[in-house]
Amino acid sequence: MKPILALSTSWNSFRHNDGYQMLHEIADLGFTHAELSHGIRIVLVPGILRAIEEGVIKISSTHNFCPLPTGITQAAPNLFEPSAEEPKEHAQWLRHTKRSLDFAAQVHAKVCVFHLGSVRFWFFPPSVKLHSYLNKHPEATIAKDPDYARLVKKALATLRGRMPDAWQQTIKSLAEVNAYALERGIRVGCENREKLEELPLDDDFPALFEALGAETACGYWHDSGHAKIKEGMGLLKHREHLAQNAARLLGFHLHDVNDKGKDHQAIGAGCIDFDMVSSFWRPEHLLTLELSPRVTVDEVVESKRRVDALIARRFAA
Repeated sequence: MKPILALSTSWNSFRHNDGYQMLHEIADLGFTHAELSHGIRIVLVPGILRAIEEGVIKISSTHNFCPLPTGITQAAPNLFEPSAEEPKEHAQWLRHTKRSLDFAAQVHAKVCVFHLGSVRFWFFPPSVKLHSYLNKHPEATIAKDPDYARLVKKALATLRGRMPDAWQQTIKSLAEVNAYALERGIRVGCENREKLEELPLDDDFPALFEALGAETACGYWHDSGHAKIKEGMGLLKHREHLAQNAARLLGFHLHDVNDKGKDHQAIGAGCIDFDMVSSFWRPEHLLTLELSPRVTVDEVVESKRRVDALIARRFAA
């Protein structure tokens, strides 16, 4: 047994109006599985169902919200947030999340990936000063630059001071959909995020799973690019973060980060140590290439080749 490798439709959904052709394009590149991303418009659904019924490809995972709410025509995973305390927004999050879980079950996915909301600031979020400092001092690190270390400490203190209500609302929201997901046989992949104000804070995943309890449908979904961006900001150490959450891992979004800090690049086009990342892969994990639409067909094929080589090395018979 070895991990499933899929390609996310984040790469090609925007240029298709027929879900059948969209998934056929992925299958023609040699993929047996696809992830249905948070950019799946309603118009794509009939073709998606036909492709699955005909055995063109299998769906390993989906990404909330999938399909998109009616009238939304581009990726909008944060359209409604589980951290939102406003009753109308929460009701919309709950409605469309349950719809996403229904669709995940319909397409026989194993996991639905969730974003878990954010701490909202009216004016200047604490990350602004961090990004400003890093733009002026691109080599700054916490270990070597005490001024930057102080900025990070202050930013995190500000964030934690404001986050309790949003954090408790996120936990409550996940608990509300837990039974719904379990009844449909869908695991919920709680994804690490790239922005400072997004939840959970990276150190808080263990506390999240403890709060949700032993019977939770939720597990950890690791995004390699997001972790690398946070590592570049001095907010975590990639290997240590993976080790901390290894027991809860369900799957990975795999994409590289270039020297300008841009993620969703082809594997090998940036600076992520995928040999290290692959050391945490397990046979039951789902691996998803989540690439930018700007990545070429040749780069997709090369990314697949590189990941396949790592799989072969880690799971040799």
